[in-house]
This record gives sequence, structure tokens and C-alpha cells, in this order.
Amino acid sequence: MLKIGHLKEGDIISINDEGVTREGTVVKISHEENQALVDNGIQEFWFNPEEMTAIPLDEDQLLKLGFTREEENGSVKYKRDSFRLVTPKKGDFTNVEMWWREDRRHFSFPLGVHELQNLHLDMTKVQLLKH
Repeated sequence: MLKIGHLKEGDIISINDEGVTREGTVVKISHEENQALVDNGIQEFWFNPEEMTAIPLDEDQLLKLGFTREEENGSVKYKRDSFRLVTPKKGDFTNVEMWWREDRRHFSFPLGVHELQNLHLDMTKVQLLKH
């Protein structure tokens, strides 16, 4: 379950569409109705928080978002423009350090794709979308 207050337009999330799990993009948020309008690639539909979950951040998701990968002394660095994200070892996204210019942040818990998108927007003022 995702909280409506944690979502922004453009966030990529997972939705439960009548028992079928699909990836979707948040189009609009209604705080009054506590729902998000999500485009699942087929149609746009309003979903409640119980029907939405985070997509776990992993290498496949980073590559879909346009990051390139570089191994460095056992750790893995992902780069997109001047934004950087480092994991201590391949496939371990439970401990992530990210930075853009002098803004450095460290997370010792798994992030969802939408959380990375919101952090990227907060740090760079540029929305992180799929390529």
C-alpha cells in the first residue's frame, strides 16, 4: 500500500487491477478522494492506496530509467547525467548512496522506484522518467 501523500505525477508504481498486477504511471492525484489516476499502458483509472504498491528499485529499473552501470572495487555505480547512485555490491539495493553536486544522501533500506524518482526531483529539480 502506498500513501497518496508520497506520490507525485510521473511516479512509476505497481497497481492491482482487478487481480492483475501491472506497472503504471501516476497521472494525477486527488487528495480529497485519496486516490491516484494511473495510466497502466492500456487505460487511465483511479486507484485507492490499497491497490498500489512500490516497485522495488533494482538494476533493471535503473537501466529503464536511463542509468548506465559501472563496476568499481566490488561496488556498482549507476550514472545518469551528473546524478550518481552507488550500491556496495552487485544486486544489493538495501544500502544506497546517491549524490548530485554537493547534495549527498545515504539510505540503509530498500527504496521503491517512485521514491528514487521523488528524491531525484528534490535533488536536481528534474523529473526522472523512463527513456
